[in-house]
Amino acid sequence: VQLQASGGGLVQAGGSPRLSCAASGRIFRVNDMGWYRQAPGKQRELVAIITSGGTINYADSVKGRFTISRDNAKNEVYLQMDSLKAEDTAVYYCNAKIRPEVGQDTTNNWGRGTQVTVSS
Repeated sequence: VQLQASGGGLVQAGGSPRLSCAASGRIFRVNDMGWYRQAPGKQRELVAIITSGGTINYADSVKGRFTISRDNAKNEVYLQMDSLKAEDTAVYYCNAKIRPEVGQDTTNNWGRGTQVTVSS
């Protein structure tokens, strides 16, 4: 299983980039999908998570500014980021809990990360 993220880059404060992440490979079922981020010198933290049924949780720091969504048919997850702030600068990682085949355990999968840099 591979997760490929895209959509990062240099963005002005107040901007609205959209991150995308596609899961590929041997996939029977995709459960939770989410986005995490890691700023320089800080631990990786949860940004947002969405279950296969559509239940969503956000970090308090992004509530009202970021929107997570997914396309179950495409095994993709998205993060619409609005009203970006300098403190949103980080490497953003997508994550997905995936069951590769019937009867196999769910695996925890990470993308390589995409840099989002917010300039003021």
